[in-house]
Amino acid sequence: MKEGSVRKARPAAKPHRPVRHRLLFGVEEHMRKTRDVKQGEFLRPYKRILPDLISSEAQLLRALSIANDLYLALDEKGYRVQIAPAADDLDRIRIKEQEVESKDRKYGHYHSGSIWAPDRPTVLYVDTVPIGLAITEMTERVTVRYFDGEYHREDSRLIRSAKPWQLTHSWTREQDVPCGRFRVIAYSPKKGVDWSVGWQETEQEALGPLIPKIVETCTAAQGTLQRLMDAEDVAAAKRKKEREEEWERYLKQEDARKVAQALADSQQQLAEIIERWGKAMTVERFFADAEKRLNTTDDVDRRKRLEERLALARAMMESVDPLDFIESWRAPQERYQAKFD
Repeated sequence: MKEGSVRKARPAAKPHRPVRHRLLFGVEEHMRKTRDVKQGEFLRPYKRILPDLISSEAQLLRALSIANDLYLALDEKGYRVQIAPAADDLDRIRIKEQEVESKDRKYGHYHSGSIWAPDRPTVLYVDTVPIGLAITEMTERVTVRYFDGEYHREDSRLIRSAKPWQLTHSWTREQDVPCGRFRVIAYSPKKGVDWSVGWQETEQEALGPLIPKIVETCTAAQGTLQRLMDAEDVAAAKRKKEREEEWERYLKQEDARKVAQALADSQQQLAEIIERWGKAMTVERFFADAEKRLNTTDDVDRRKRLEERLALARAMMESVDPLDFIESWRAPQERYQAKFD
């Protein structure tokens, strides 16, 4: 290099962007280990702790690609995407899968099929504010025809190529089936906070170009979500206090009821004891009179025989000592101790 020449500084190398987001390693394999699914249904993997992706088998690779691009874009902004820790007590909202929302739902073989969902939400944190992320393939309503033991789309090649005589004993119905287009939903996973926003692709526009807007919206939502979360914390504390006060009122009412019941039961038992003692005294007077009369009997044999029978009869009777009766009585405080004044 010539004297006096200045070496030009090389531009700083851009940080290398990973090809695949760390959260998605091994996910394809787990998603394909699925429970049995019929045609026109989403995958239902056995594993429950997975990223929040809902997809048919045909669109799985595309679902993973959308998730990868979104997660990496958020990572570049410093927002780590992860599966929510169990200790954070965050909930996944119900994700609507219909592309065009309808009053009725006709998903699944019997129109009552359930769609797999992970046990924990997928979240990112903007500072301390959690935001849930879900990616779902949407459904569209189509006409399906029962043919050869399965339902197939009426516009499928199989049905269009079938001979008229082959369709003699087939029938059609409407069903919601995966349409190949996706929706991204950002939402608040904190219980009691109602906030969500969604982006869905159309036949004219894919989700890819919307990812910067999704990242921007999640970032801008921090202030709103923090206010909603703070308001919910205040409301939750108020509800908790009201529940505690209501529970204390219930306990006091229940305590007073049990005190009154113990008093009533004790009074009832005492009345029954006195009544039994009264009956016992009547029997005792009967025996006393019988013994008195027995002493005046001149027939020795008859007296001996009656004495034996009288002894047998007396043995069958309970004590007439009032102390024995009162010993079995239970006072109100023995039945229930009041917990409140």
